[in-house]
This record gives sequence, C-alpha cells and structure tokens, in this order.
Amino acid sequence: QLTFVESGGGLVQPGGSLKLSCVASAFNLKDYAIGWFRQGPGMEREGVACISELSSITHYKMSVKGRFFISRDNAKNTAYLEMDSLNPEDTAVYSCAANVGFCTGDIDESDYEYWGQGTPVTVSS
Repeated sequence: QLTFVESGGGLVQPGGSLKLSCVASAFNLKDYAIGWFRQGPGMEREGVACISELSSITHYKMSVKGRFFISRDNAKNTAYLEMDSLNPEDTAVYSCAANVGFCTGDIDESDYEYWGQGTPVTVSS
C-alpha cells in the first residue's frame, strides 16, 4: 500500500519553529508532486504548500508564504515542511500527500491520491 509516515509535529510556543518530515513507503517519491495539508480543530482540510517532482515549482497558501518552506530529497524518498514564526492559527494536524499530476496554485486535496496519517502541531504558550 502506498502511504507516507509523517513526523516532527509537537507543541511549540508562538514564534517558534518546527520541521515536519514525510517518508514515502512502497513507492518512489520522485514520480509525484507532493503537497502538505492541514486540518485545524473544527475546520476543513486546506492545502498549505506543494512542490513538483524535481522541486522546480512550489506553491504556498497565502497565509504561510514567507514563513513555511517546502522541500524534498528524492534520494531519501522524503519531503519536508519547515515552519517558522508559528502562531496559534497554525495549530492543526498536518498531512502530506502525493499527486501523479502537478503542483498547482490551488493546492486542491482532490488532486492527491496517496496520504499519510498526519502529525499534530500545537502552537500555544
């Protein structure tokens, strides 16, 4: 079964940083665009960032632009989401997902076929 294992979530104070990792299991990450999504308490899941197969294209949700940075290492079959200047509104379960198509600016979850279980991020003092 094609899936991911995410890690790196946790409790962080406002203004702090976290780096999430997402390791692909049973498939080659290099064949897919990767997206990071989040679902906050009582909220719909939303796309946060995506990156194309060779890292040439990235897109970000407006509210995280300049604070979050998506990257990937295809040799390690791993994608990352580095998050800086975190605020309580960033509290959510973060998941990565794979898309055989493209990383597009709308970061639409319906484009993504394979998902991880998610890692929780809590921003609180």
